[in-house]
Amino acid sequence: MFRKNLKMQVASVAVLLGLAGLAACQNDTVSAAEPVEATSVVSDDFFTIAVIPDTQNYLDYTHQLAEGFPFDANEMFLQQMQYIADNLESEGGEIAFVTSLGDVWQHQTEEMDEAHKARGFKKVASPLIDAHFAPTPKVFSVEMPKAAEGFGLIAGKTPFSVVPGNHDYDAMWTDSQFPPKATKPEEVDMNDLAGSLGVLHPGGLDNFRSVFGDDTDFFKDKTWYVASNDGGADSAQIFEAGGYRFLHIGLQFDPPNASLEWAAEVIRQHPGLPTIISTHDYMSKEGERVANRIIDGHLVDPMHNNPGMVWDKFISQNDQIFLVLCGHQHGQAWRVDDNAAGNPVWQVLADYQDRGQTALDAGVKSVLPVGIGDGWMRLMSFDLSGEDPRMIVETYSTYYEKMSRKTETYAEWYKAAEQPQMTDEEFHNADDYAVMLDGFSERFAGARVQ
Repeated sequence: MFRKNLKMQVASVAVLLGLAGLAACQNDTVSAAEPVEATSVVSDDFFTIAVIPDTQNYLDYTHQLAEGFPFDANEMFLQQMQYIADNLESEGGEIAFVTSLGDVWQHQTEEMDEAHKARGFKKVASPLIDAHFAPTPKVFSVEMPKAAEGFGLIAGKTPFSVVPGNHDYDAMWTDSQFPPKATKPEEVDMNDLAGSLGVLHPGGLDNFRSVFGDDTDFFKDKTWYVASNDGGADSAQIFEAGGYRFLHIGLQFDPPNASLEWAAEVIRQHPGLPTIISTHDYMSKEGERVANRIIDGHLVDPMHNNPGMVWDKFISQNDQIFLVLCGHQHGQAWRVDDNAAGNPVWQVLADYQDRGQTALDAGVKSVLPVGIGDGWMRLMSFDLSGEDPRMIVETYSTYYEKMSRKTETYAEWYKAAEQPQMTDEEFHNADDYAVMLDGFSERFAGARVQ
């Protein structure tokens, strides 16, 4: 276990976005796991990666006291980042690396970016979507500054990565190729969300680069920030932990071929290192490598790769990749598949943005629950001692100050919306489990720190 001493119609659209995977088929490769038991033995072979799923609802300017919300949700984000800062290896804790899975903030600042306008893309009205995603200057005055403040708590103390999610782009519009049929919530067909709501598309990364670009103070001249592409929309980091050197690559939303080609070259330049990929959209809560149906980058613009294509073209073809992390699709899942070389690749989804018990407790009323996040994040620990390395996955709320398994009301609060087909115990096991990293020691023997 993670070491104990580690220091409303408009509102309903966000929930509708998260239901896009309900009709996906159950994937037989999705694995079950046993609950994690506490361990009292922690050595230098043990370390933790903090995984921060979509934080957009914390930073959403409408979820703050200034807009009449009953509390400042961004304080929950800062609390999460402070917890990570307090438990970094540089502060005597076990967190050796931090990765944010995108959708850092919520809103956009443009109707459409100039590059997409020049290529002939057109926006159409979407009554249920447009009000929720209306461009606003409060991205600049509220959402982006708070994001920078949060990551400033760990800057200079640890290697970390932030990838852009679709909400972090300058613009996000309903594309004219896929106009919506629904004009009010009761007209939405949950079996045809793309038809009902249309298909969104993001464009422009100036906002993201201004906070997390490769020439910002967060990353410029950092020895562990070893490569970037597209101004930092794709990036690579190296960190040492557990007696190994690791390579981490962050990829932008539905990465185009240029991003995948760049990433493959980064791997070639760092041979033999166990490699982790973080990207925003990769897997549904049913464990399928499929895009969210109402924001499928490849469907709107074929220059982008959907999750299945990212696996086929890049992940499965690069044997150093052993772990893929993603958010975007609301819920949790994991699967393991053999790559082209016959070695296992673990793929893990975590996204808690729909969780709104904190809003309910504060008296927020809406047609559908208002997602906040409730402080939940992933702590992925690695015990690389001995011949049987393990990856230990735990889910922790910095707001409730509890692990998911230790929260008695956990399934009562969240299971119905995320995994209604599961028993309570299965739901706990989906957020609290351990897997054996079969073959890791032999596969990456050359990456051991001498």
